[in-house]
Amino acid sequence: MLSDMTLGQYYPVKSTVHSLDPRMKIILLILAIVAVFTAGNSLAFLPVAAYIVLASRLSNVPFKMLLKGIRPLRFILIFTVVLNIFFLPGETVWLDLGFAKITKEAVITAIHYGIRLILLVMFSSLLTLTTAPVTLTDGLERLLSPLAKIRFPAHEMAMMMTIALRFIPTLLEEADKIMKAQSARGADFESGNLLARAKAMVPLLVPLFVSAFRRAGDLAMAMEARCYHGGKGRTRLHVLKMKKNDYIALLSMAVLLASVILISRFL
Repeated sequence: MLSDMTLGQYYPVKSTVHSLDPRMKIILLILAIVAVFTAGNSLAFLPVAAYIVLASRLSNVPFKMLLKGIRPLRFILIFTVVLNIFFLPGETVWLDLGFAKITKEAVITAIHYGIRLILLVMFSSLLTLTTAPVTLTDGLERLLSPLAKIRFPAHEMAMMMTIALRFIPTLLEEADKIMKAQSARGADFESGNLLARAKAMVPLLVPLFVSAFRRAGDLAMAMEARCYHGGKGRTRLHVLKMKKNDYIALLSMAVLLASVILISRFL
């Protein structure tokens, strides 16, 4: 299950989406998040889903790879949907359990929240799958650079965010190895109730945290050995520059956002 996480991984192929400016891809992700949360009904999610399918085709990233990234989050997804079904108020009661009422409005809202979570994960995964970590760092730094006038550490913030994304698949791979080693020693992570499973995760979390701190220390020593002092005086091999495809992608996202707003308001 842990190996199914696609967030933070990079899929190295040549495509139209891969060649887009990283700054534009970050802006597109922000606008996509706005579109997802703007969708007010089920029909408004259709153009968003179609956009993801089209982006997947243009990026040469298999769509099943985006779907696979949802599997590790299925428990959070189910928990979110169930929690909203039982605790959101509504007028049309479908089932009265005494301690809680399941209403039509709560079920619809819970489904919408679940769809939003799935779409957000897929959009975020598409960004990291089509953008190399170094390129993503440059894009984040350039977008945050105007804040440097108020002494905001743009380069350091971009570096931290990129390192965090880069280490997600590494830590998941490490957790998978530890889990298999503990299972070979008799540990059981599958049986029992939720509390029992949580207790069974303790032998996994302790060595995982130790490994994470060790990797962080090694990375810090490697950066110091290479005289890393932040972005001051840094030069770049590839200078970021917007191209025609970037503006076409921005226009397509604007059309998507406008269609979501129109469908949510008039349908």
